Amino acid sequence: MSLVKLTIKGISYSQTQNGAYALILNEVDGERKLPIVIGAFEAQSIAIALEKEIKPPRPLTHDLFKSFADRFDIVVKQVIIHKLVDGVFYSSIICERDKIEEIIDARTSDAIALALRFNAPIFTYKNILDKAGIYLNPNQTELDNPNSDDEGVLSTPETFGLDNEGKAGDIYISMSLSELHEVLEKAVQDEDYEKAAKIRDEISKRES
Repeated sequence: MSLVKLTIKGISYSQTQNGAYALILNEVDGERKLPIVIGAFEAQSIAIALEKEIKPPRPLTHDLFKSFADRFDIVVKQVIIHKLVDGVFYSSIICERDKIEEIIDARTSDAIALALRFNAPIFTYKNILDKAGIYLNPNQTELDNPNSDDEGVLSTPETFGLDNEGKAGDIYISMSLSELHEVLEKAVQDEDYEKAAKIRDEISKRES
């Protein structure tokens, strides 16, 4: 299976799910985006790694791991998002020490937070991007929003409103596939990637 390189577009906070953020990954040689819902701590850790000028007074967990790895000559070579099951992404961290390569399972948010600290590339398999990637029509990209901030990264956690409708995915269960695709298209146009990720997961469950 061929690998596809990804870059980080940014992080947006959830309007519906308390304590969650949407991490947006970009396909390097394409228009698709891969939204991944992550927790507030991981979102802050990723944002701090992206904002090079922000230095926490005490090392965060991922900073501690980086210091530990540096002390024992462990290098993170790359991160691969290798599996998607029921809307959950699974990742591997490819490490090297003394020219011996090791593969370590990790949550995707942790793997990306570490990849940033090691300047390691992030990849996923083409079949995962085909299944979970959200394609933007070239006519509906940031050209429609020339004032939008392409980074869109939050350096500190935000406070969410509570979801008054129960589970966020429940509202999509009663929709038909055609309705879901219409709502998905609207969410992408509005750049509401956290909502788009939930709709995408519901579509994937039905089409699998």
